[in-house]
Amino acid sequence: MTDAYQDIGFGGGAVGFGERPGIAVVDFQTGFTDPAFPLGGRPLVLRALENSAKLLEAARAATLPVASCYIAYTSARDAPHWKVKPIVEQFHHGHPSTALDPRIYDRDYDVVFAKSAPSIFFQTPLIQYFVKERVDTVIIVGCNTSGCIRASAIDAFSYGFRVAVPEDCVGDVEEGPHRDNLRDIGRRYGDIVTLDQTLAYIEQVRRRNI
Repeated sequence: MTDAYQDIGFGGGAVGFGERPGIAVVDFQTGFTDPAFPLGGRPLVLRALENSAKLLEAARAATLPVASCYIAYTSARDAPHWKVKPIVEQFHHGHPSTALDPRIYDRDYDVVFAKSAPSIFFQTPLIQYFVKERVDTVIIVGCNTSGCIRASAIDAFSYGFRVAVPEDCVGDVEEGPHRDNLRDIGRRYGDIVTLDQTLAYIEQVRRRNI
């Protein structure tokens, strides 16, 4: 089966990892990871959560920068025009749905901030933090692939970073949008990799910095 995108030049060679990675952890808050909440507990998101915990453990051991974010608003008044009702109705500062999942969050290590739009980069301190840490490669984990992961990948690309998205460390509500958006990110903006490939890279960086 032919690929019309590939035939006209999309999806060229791998961008590759750079010298100094930073980890962008997108929206692993209980509103998405805990089945007690309307948007929470989707199997692909829980798979991503479990795999990301392994990746983050390795990243912290290698003293790499880790930035985690969550979506939150003061109330429905300052939320944008989301078409996702639970975000507008529940994702308010202090609401239990905005707490970062303890399986991926290290209070003593991670830089944490709230965001108000899909991308982890939009009007947040992430660029300053990554520039200060001399990051050239952004590894993106979290949820949801078709929304905030895709938006974050596009912004990371737009800011000139190398972009890597470990397929098994991101998740979505359904398999179809998850696969479709990863395929498109891989055609245009960065590399779709695996947890194992990313762990091997992090170990190389750790050994180089010993």
